[in-house]
Amino acid sequence: MKNKKSQLQTMKKVLTYIRSYRIFLVLSLIFAIVAVASTLYFPVLTGQVIDHILAPGQVDFAIIMDLLWKMGLLILVTALAQWLMNVCNNKITYEVVQDVRREAFAKIEILPLKFIDAHSHGELVSRVIADVDQFADGLLMGFSQLFTGVITILGTLLFMISINVRITLVVVLVTPVSLFVASFIARRTFSMFMLQSTTRGEQTALINEMIENQKVVQAFSKEKDVMEKFDEINGRLERASLRATFFSSLTNPGTRFVNSLVYTGVALVGAFLAMAGNGVLTVGQLSCFLSYANQYTKPFNEISGVVTELQNALACAERIFDLIMEEPQTPEPESAETLADVKGNVNLEHVYFSYSPDKKLIEDFNLDIKPGQRVAIVGPTGCGKTTIINLLMRFYDVDHGSIQVEGQDIRAVTRKSLRESYGMVLQETWLKAGSIRENLIMGKPDATDEEILAAAKASHAHSFIKRLPDGYDTVIGEEGGSLSVGQKQLLCIARVMLCLPPMLILDEATSSIDTRTEMKIQNAFAKMMEGRTSFIVAHRLSTIQEADIILVMKDGHILEQGNHEELLKQGGLYSELYNSQFAV
Repeated sequence: MKNKKSQLQTMKKVLTYIRSYRIFLVLSLIFAIVAVASTLYFPVLTGQVIDHILAPGQVDFAIIMDLLWKMGLLILVTALAQWLMNVCNNKITYEVVQDVRREAFAKIEILPLKFIDAHSHGELVSRVIADVDQFADGLLMGFSQLFTGVITILGTLLFMISINVRITLVVVLVTPVSLFVASFIARRTFSMFMLQSTTRGEQTALINEMIENQKVVQAFSKEKDVMEKFDEINGRLERASLRATFFSSLTNPGTRFVNSLVYTGVALVGAFLAMAGNGVLTVGQLSCFLSYANQYTKPFNEISGVVTELQNALACAERIFDLIMEEPQTPEPESAETLADVKGNVNLEHVYFSYSPDKKLIEDFNLDIKPGQRVAIVGPTGCGKTTIINLLMRFYDVDHGSIQVEGQDIRAVTRKSLRESYGMVLQETWLKAGSIRENLIMGKPDATDEEILAAAKASHAHSFIKRLPDGYDTVIGEEGGSLSVGQKQLLCIARVMLCLPPMLILDEATSSIDTRTEMKIQNAFAKMMEGRTSFIVAHRLSTIQEADIILVMKDGHILEQGNHEELLKQGGLYSELYNSQFAV
């Protein structure tokens, strides 16, 4: 019952996409009717040719040649109509697929970060790529064969009734058996295809994770363990695919057997009527009727195959629609204002936040920061340092309390204006496939060459950039290609220096840079941070000694607060952390 309801909901969603291309749907239906009508009239001409050949007396070659010309014309009309129908079907299918992928990609961009963090990236990729491809195959087959199949069934019934009603009744009475066999198997294959699609997504996720972290896997000699896990998932996928394919494949031979009974019944009854010799049925008409019986039963075989493919397509469509229908991040209110004239006033008032309700993290967090202050956040791993940054940038929303910039709650301003007020350098770098120049101007597309050069020199990236084959026009691959981790981080620092927003966030910004370059970068940061509110997350306490405020966090709470000298005198957690790094 649940599967049936889920299928109906998925079908409704598919139809909402198809409605946009109803003109092509109507054209496809018209061309299908023309193609089927031409095909169905062909046996009539064939029967007439047979009757003229078997007729007593001399064969009338003139009439036969005329019939042959008509048959040739019908073949051309049928071919043209089928080609046009396929063009319309392809247009509908791939336009719908394009719309689905576009909407899925757009939804990924506005999904809350907690959804992305909670789902494997490879599994999401599998939904947008593999599942949509499977959906497209089923949709294309549905349009191509379902239309012609249904029209052929109706058309052949009309033609058979016009020839002989009694034989037509034989055909009609056996038809429900074929439909019952197809529907009985189809209802039981949806869950199998759903399991197949889910397992395939799990396999894609593992492969994606393996490729992204290949160095780690090899460094810890986990190749065998990963291979065993892959074999286990691959085995489950094999069993799920085998069951789905096997049971769905029963549909076609089952319906073929029933349809063969129809053909046999028509042949026997028609033969007796033709031998009666009372003019009820001629040999040509019997030949025509047998052709119609075959054409009548053939669509049931095709439709059974379409139904099977549609089960797979609907299972895949359900997964992609689950993604599309996922709740997006909290929408901005219509009255959301644009942050302007940001000086760097930031207030956190009674902030509560946790990633999961059963595990508390930040509780009653309060902080008041004035323009130009440098705020360093230190503490043991998992204390909430990076979480504070996520809240400031509104990657996550607070559970209770508020964060204000220039006296405005950040939930009441546009995300774009909020994030444009920050310059952010993280421990994890992000570079896109493109030239060095394109990566540097990401935050300031209209930057001049002089500005780019000045930012690169200030971040000490210019020296290695000019050694590249094409300098600033050197094209790098996704995630920086062959650049070292330190070089990629220098480019990210240069990107922020080019924008120079009113507030800065440096989350382990120099963690991958050598000590000598780090000293130079710290001097560059010092100049860059002059007059700008800055948030610095660091494990190396040597990088934060000049901070105006140092927050020492543990378990989501501020244990200590003050400058470097004040915290050392207190002899608390900060003193312990400092002495652990610098004590001789």
